[in-house]
Formats: sequence, C-alpha cells, structure tokens
Amino acid sequence: MTDTTLVEAVAPEGAAPTGSAAARERFAPLFERIAADAARREREHELPTALVRGLADAGFGALRLPVSAGGSGLTFAELGELLVELAAADSNLPQIFRGHLAFVEDRLAAPPSASRDAWLARFAAGEVVGNAWSETGPVTLGESGTRVRRTSGGVLLSGRKFYTTGSLYADWIDATATDEDGNAVTVLVRVDQPGVTVSDDWDGFGQQLTGTGTAVFANAVVEPENVFRFEDRFRYQTALYQWTLVSVLAGIAQAVEREAGAALRARTRVYSHGLAPLAKDDGQLQAVIGEISATAFTARALVRSVSDALDAAAATAAQRDSAEDVEANVRAEIASAQAQIALSQAVPVAATRLFDTLGASAVSRSAGLDRHWRNARTVASHNPWVYKARIVGDWSVNGTAPTPIWHVGTSR
Repeated sequence: MTDTTLVEAVAPEGAAPTGSAAARERFAPLFERIAADAARREREHELPTALVRGLADAGFGALRLPVSAGGSGLTFAELGELLVELAAADSNLPQIFRGHLAFVEDRLAAPPSASRDAWLARFAAGEVVGNAWSETGPVTLGESGTRVRRTSGGVLLSGRKFYTTGSLYADWIDATATDEDGNAVTVLVRVDQPGVTVSDDWDGFGQQLTGTGTAVFANAVVEPENVFRFEDRFRYQTALYQWTLVSVLAGIAQAVEREAGAALRARTRVYSHGLAPLAKDDGQLQAVIGEISATAFTARALVRSVSDALDAAAATAAQRDSAEDVEANVRAEIASAQAQIALSQAVPVAATRLFDTLGASAVSRSAGLDRHWRNARTVASHNPWVYKARIVGDWSVNGTAPTPIWHVGTSR
C-alpha cells in the first residue's frame, strides 16, 4: 500500500477534533499504518511526503492552537503523548514537525495582531513550516551569513543553510538571518518560489527521511510583515526544541520494546544452553526485555515532566520577564536538559540491547531493527549532552541560570 493510499484511508473529513481524547482517536489509525511500513520506507529511502501532508491535513500542525482558532487546544502534556506515539511509529515524522511546532508556539505567545491572526489561520488550514537556522563552513559563533535586505522591488533573502529539518516537506521556511542594520532576525519565506531550493542531501546514518539537508535562498521574496526580530522570540524555544527530540527518543524506546517483544514471541529457534524450549519463556531474555521496558517507561515519564514545565512557561508568556516568567523558563530549560542527558545515553543502549534477545537473524537488513539505534544515536547527537550535563550541574550546585540561546560556529 502506498503512502498516498494510507493517507486517503485514514485522513478524516470535517472539522479538526477538540481535546486530547478526540485527537488520539483521530490519529491512531494513521499512526498504526505509518508504523506498518516504516522499516521499508527507511530501507528504500522513500520520503514520507504524502504522510506529512496527511498529518497536516488532519490537523497535526494545529494541535496547540485554541479551538476557537481552528485547533485542538492541547496542552504540551497532551501533545507530548501524541509525539511519542508518532515517533514510535516512525521517528522521522515528529522531528519533521519540530520547526513547525516552535513557530506555532512563537505566534501563540506573540501579542495579538493581524499578522498573528493570519499565521494562526495558516496553521489551521494545514500549512507547514520548516526550519533553516544552521549554517556550515567558516561562520563565526553568533553570526549568520544569510542576509535580508529591503529593495525597491521588496524584501529579499539570500543565503545558504544546512540541517534544514522539515523544510523539504514544508510550505514555509523559518530562517535566521541578519538585516541591513546588523540585527538578528527570523524570516518566514514561501518555499514555492524560484528563489528557494531545498535539497535532500542529508547524509547522516540516522533520521534519514527528515529532510535535514540544504536550503538555498537566492533573492527569495519575503513579505515585510514576515520579518521578525529574533530577540522577540518566545523564551522557552530552546526547551521546546529539545522536548521534541526527547519525545522522539521516547518513541524510539517504545518501538524498541514493541519490536523486540514481537520478535522474541515469534522466535522458534533456541540455543542448547538457553533456559527454555521457547525463547519467549527464557528468563534471561525476558530480563533484557524488562530493561528495555524500564527505559521506555522512564522516557515517557521524562517527556511528561518536560511537558509540564513547558506548560508552566507558556502560562507566564504574557508576563514576559516577570520573576514568575523567568523562573518558569529556567525550569523548562533545566527539565529538558535533564531529560536529554538521561535519554541520550539510555535509549541508544536499549536499542542495542534489543539484539541480545535475538539471534543473528536480527541483523538482517530486511528486518530493519538497526534503524532504532541509528536514529536514536543521531537524535542524541543534535545537541551534545555533555555540555548540558555541565550546565545542569552548575545550576544544581551554584544556582546558575542556563543561557537560553546558544550558537554553533567558529570562534573569533
């Protein structure tokens, strides 16, 4: 069955659901079908373009929007559960929506305006935003080689980005740039124009279908109202970006538990020095599955903890820079870092332990079980946890607040 058929088979008609239970019911059939074909898609490098569109059309990108704005009004705690379930089906898909979720939150936290209303309407209509913040090469820390300038013909964007997760599937790209006055800005640019090129040239060994490749802007046209000062971005954005990846790791752990258990139950061949005539009854192998299950349980609990911290930060967004807001944002940043430190180590280990329950047949490429370790290791490499461990330690010992924004580049 093709991706298009899958989407047509499960994407419901009518208005978006309201509430967590309705959203789960709405997406459960699609998640199930996504999972059934995930290993083949990754093995054949089949881009999930139709699946991303199906999720967006079914309201996945509008889950945080208020019901009055055409969304489902979910809390971060409720959305986090859905992200984990989607990651358990195919870990590429929630990461594709990472930049979108962040920009949705930025608009939700922004003061009321006609521009904000226009963006909420776009989200409700199923439009998707990709991400283009990183640049490779000799780019100095904290600076951007991408430029936005105002001309007699309008506002134009030029530059080259990499690690543009989700942009391959998006209607819009959220790109960082520098304006003519040297200010850091974010620019929302339409993808479907001659000045924008997005390439599927990400060559990582994991998360291969996330569209994490190159985006080139060659005098791309930008509407003036879609240029935003970076300093005005919502404060808990770094925690939200990491929360998405923590949710992906939790989903991978859940998939590892599910697939390891299924493979063990189906196994008929045993070893003479094993403990039971059937592998599923072998106590040693059951213990390994128990370790994997504990990791999956811990991962889901950590996602919930970070979700609660994000909900608290979102609740203070209207009181920006108040004592309550500062404290809530510090808590969200620390919680996301603590979860990252734990899961960046535990989930790849669980994805490796899977092979301790099975024989050599488990390494068959057709089984695709290796994708879980590759994907977990790739997700864990996005933001090095060793630095986060130091930051959390400094906070724990000395009460030092974490820096909410950090950069990658060459030192001066």
